[in-house]
Amino acid sequence: MQIGSVALSNPVILAPMAGVTDLPFRVLAKEMGCGLVCTEMVSDKGLIYQNSHTVHMLEINDRERPVSIQIFGSEPESMAAAARIVEQAGADIIDINMGCPTPKIVKNGEGSALMRNPQLAFAIMNSVRSAVKVPVTVKIRKGWDDSSVNAVEIARLAEGAGMAAIAVHGRTRQQFYAGAADWEIISAVKQVVKIPVIGNGDISSPQAAAAMLTQTGCDGIMVGRGAQGNPWLFRQIMLYLKNGTLLPPPSIAERLTLIVRHLDMLVEYKGEYVGIREMRRHAAWYTKGLPHSAELRHRFNQAECKQDFLTIVDQLMSLT
Repeated sequence: MQIGSVALSNPVILAPMAGVTDLPFRVLAKEMGCGLVCTEMVSDKGLIYQNSHTVHMLEINDRERPVSIQIFGSEPESMAAAARIVEQAGADIIDINMGCPTPKIVKNGEGSALMRNPQLAFAIMNSVRSAVKVPVTVKIRKGWDDSSVNAVEIARLAEGAGMAAIAVHGRTRQQFYAGAADWEIISAVKQVVKIPVIGNGDISSPQAAAAMLTQTGCDGIMVGRGAQGNPWLFRQIMLYLKNGTLLPPPSIAERLTLIVRHLDMLVEYKGEYVGIREMRRHAAWYTKGLPHSAELRHRFNQAECKQDFLTIVDQLMSLT
């Protein structure tokens, strides 16, 4: 798959997820075969004013390339300025967030709120595209709500603004992540634009990935929540798309081994205090569905240091 000047090894893409797709998680996804990883969304104003936390989010490891850095904002000029900073930081692709549904984002006219203002959305895309040399993409939703489904209109504007690809989440902003994703809107977008279309929504298995490609005709698929605690999904999808082989789910030992690896990376990247607290959530995802998973989640949530985590994992390992 090709996005502008960037060639992907395969059409399976990690969706940007706030609080999830930091550098350690992106490296793990890439190692599992993901064709393109995307950062958490990064604030344009945070970059312009050099907020230390925001700037830290731009750190890239060569092991994860190609990498897309997603920015959000609501002003063409500041989004262009942020894009230039992101390009200088080494992004292979810059993505514009027009899909985030959270209240604190949309109340500022950012994220999916931009779909309610197509003229401003076009101005932002055009401004960012003109500011940088790397490919620029955009991620949108089906629309704001069922009475304002305008993904096709926004897609046409995106193509006109020079976007190198467009990702479409098959839910409206009003839905957040509830209900089933509408894959028909992805198909509708694919029929009206020539740029690559990436389908997003309800990809939690290799079979679902193959079905989306077949049903919508989209060029690539974007995996979000299905990869939480399950980066093996990328490997499973790629093998299934290649020859129809279904890999078995990871064993308990494989899950526990990756928990330790992920923990080590988080602590190295963010320090023990922050890394441990962020790993609690990942550990709950990794062990979801295992016997006594509720008890495990409680124990991980009580972990205060790296050794607490390792003790829990060692105890579980002895039972496998």
